[in-house]
Formats: sequence, C-alpha cells, structure tokens
Amino acid sequence: MTDRFNAKLLHLLLACVMVVGLQACSHLPSKPVATNASSTTSAVWQPEDQMAWERVRIPGKVATQYSVVKVSNRSTLKATAQSSASMLRKDLRIEPTQLGQLGFSWQVQSLIETADMALRDQDDSPVRLVLAFDGDRNRFSAKNAMLSELSHAVTGQPMPYATLMYVWCNKRPVGSVIENPRTDRIRKMVIESGESRLGQWLSYERNIRADFEKAFGEPPGALIGIGLMTDSDNTRSHAQAWYGAIQLK
Repeated sequence: MTDRFNAKLLHLLLACVMVVGLQACSHLPSKPVATNASSTTSAVWQPEDQMAWERVRIPGKVATQYSVVKVSNRSTLKATAQSSASMLRKDLRIEPTQLGQLGFSWQVQSLIETADMALRDQDDSPVRLVLAFDGDRNRFSAKNAMLSELSHAVTGQPMPYATLMYVWCNKRPVGSVIENPRTDRIRKMVIESGESRLGQWLSYERNIRADFEKAFGEPPGALIGIGLMTDSDNTRSHAQAWYGAIQLK
C-alpha cells in the first residue's frame, strides 16, 4: 500500500511540475508582452532569444537539450530528447479581450512509435507548444484543488487554471482534443497527425480563443505563459524537432 501511495504521490508531484512550469515564479522578474492596438503582430520569441527563456526541469528526469542551429538559412531551436523531458517557458500576460491569432512553426523528422498522449506511461510528443491561462481556481474539482495546493507547496505557485498544448499525434485525427491522464486542466489539441508531413517545415496560425473554447468548453482567461517541450521520458526513446519563431497576431 505504501509503495502504491508513494507512486501516486510521485505522479502528482510530476504533474505539479508540468502544469506549474508555465506559471511565473514569484522571485523572477516579470516581462509581460506589450500589446498595442495599432500593431498587428507582437513577436513573442525568436530562436536567438532562447537564453531569455527559463529552462524548467522535472525532478528525477533527464533534461531535453535545446540549442539554436541554422536550418535552410533560418535560425531554429533544435530540441533533442533522449529518454528525457524538460521545458522552455516564458511568462507574459495577455488579457482575454486581446487574445488573437498565434503563429508558430516546427519540423519533425520522425514520430515516437509507442507514444500515446492519452496514457500516463506513454505520454510523450516530439513537439509541444504550450499555453497557460489564468482563471477562477475556486471552480477546480476536489482533485484539481488538491493538485494546485500540492503545486503551491512544492513550487511556491498554484498551477495555472488551464493549460492548452498544440501537439503532433501518431494516429488521432487533426482537431482531436486529448485530456491529460493526470489532470483535466491540461488538454492537448492535435494539429498534426501521422507521418505524411514529416521532414517538412510546417507553419501554423491558430485562433487562441476558439481553440481554448473547443478544448475546455468555456472562454479563456488571460494568457500567462508560453512554452516549448519535446519529451521522450515515458517511452524511453529518442525524439528530435526544430522550432521556429512564435508570434501573437
């Protein structure tokens, strides 16, 4: 019984780190993205800016390696995961009324064969773009309230009200929403599926509000964090990907 309890507690702790990874730590200087009604594009991140992002490590996990490299004469962020998981995150604050289009790009050479993001022990992805949102935590279920309190105890911050991830899935159709096996406050939206577009540089523009409402069934709160994550720790495998610039439009 003790071993089962310890394993469950470890899973909760790991979930805490994952969801709170996009919540700014109280001792870090806040650098919110300025929004300007007269501007159509606000650049959130360029690959050369990777040192300005916080590297979020997961206790007990090997860290994914991130580095800036040139691909086809463009600067990209290369992510290499070898049975590893960690995140790059940046804090900001965009109020709900100012949420618009999100532009980003990536390239993946191969999928993680045994990955399944609906299963706790196979929840890996070669690419993830992660958005964290504020909201009324009083609406949390008892389980999520406990998880948020545990997160606060471990990290000094409650977990975000909601976390939306854009992911590349092995089999599920584009547009599918996958609920995280540890907490329903993390949901993953499939924007690429299968092998047909591997090895290509792919660009996307997503409507943040529409995607959040589809995933969570309610309007979004303020956007408080953006992150990138390539992970292969659960499947004990190798993953590699390249990320381009991220823009809010």
